[in-house]
Amino acid sequence: MTTPMIRALRHSSYAAAFSAFAILAVCSTAPAQPFPSKTVTLVGGYPAGAASDTLARAISDQLQQQWGQPVVVDNRPGSSGNLAATQVARSAPDGHTILVATDAMLTSNAFLFKSIAFDPAKDFAPVLNAAKNILVLAVHPSQPIKTVAEYIAEAKKNPGKMAFGSSGVGSPHQLAGELLAQKAGIKLQHVPYKGGGQTINDLAGGHIPSAFLSLSAARPLHEAGKIRIIAVAEPQRFSELPDIPTLAETVPGVEMGSFVALVVPAGTPQPVIDKIADASAKILKDPAVSKRLAGAGLVVTADPSAELARTIADGIKLRGDLIKAAGIQPE
Repeated sequence: MTTPMIRALRHSSYAAAFSAFAILAVCSTAPAQPFPSKTVTLVGGYPAGAASDTLARAISDQLQQQWGQPVVVDNRPGSSGNLAATQVARSAPDGHTILVATDAMLTSNAFLFKSIAFDPAKDFAPVLNAAKNILVLAVHPSQPIKTVAEYIAEAKKNPGKMAFGSSGVGSPHQLAGELLAQKAGIKLQHVPYKGGGQTINDLAGGHIPSAFLSLSAARPLHEAGKIRIIAVAEPQRFSELPDIPTLAETVPGVEMGSFVALVVPAGTPQPVIDKIADASAKILKDPAVSKRLAGAGLVVTADPSAELARTIADGIKLRGDLIKAAGIQPE
């Protein structure tokens, strides 16, 4: 091969290499696609009509309008929300798949199931604590109990005979009762039901003396005189029922929050998380949206991601200890 030919080949190789390098350099410095760049899916773990589903649908249309991309709600009920959580945990960490999570999915389930396919503390990045579901302690009107102190006194008279209903084993409603018993030094009899509807029906019918209920279900019957709410399980009194005290006013430390939050797969870029959080918070604070969610028993909080992270960490510790102390065995 002649020297000119060798030089030509070398020049050709250098040119090709330089072109390839230039292309890579352009690609590496090109800005990432703006979020969202395709359909965004809000994944829920419960059927249509559940509180978390109501929240997802309350924000999906407005997110779609803001972002100019389709925003769809995908309900994947099953295993107390574990199926939905697993799906999102395994999704690409790009913000296009968002879990509309409940407190059970992010805290209790790790202790209520022998095996789950996700780690609530490691597999998700917190976005926004969207709303809380207020829990209350209610009694049947035939009971001579109008305060938490009287409730405790009655339980102490007959250890283990004061029964309280809940929406199921390991539910925040049961854990609220277990926490009250632990902190007040009393023994209560837990009566689990399959859902809040059955619980409140039996309470209103006088079949059980007391129950921990979601405020949304309890309030109409309380106002009709069919049950009596004696306390809320929140840190502060509920603004719309200011005369009803908190449990902690009588027994410090008795608080049991139930919430609906937005989380995304771990590794999602912080700017994407911030964009989802800012847009969602703005929508949730709209009076019309707040009113719609109130109808489902949800009070908008729109707490930022750092506060949600603390809530999840605290919930894992508190609920893990309570479930163990109550002797609840994982399924």
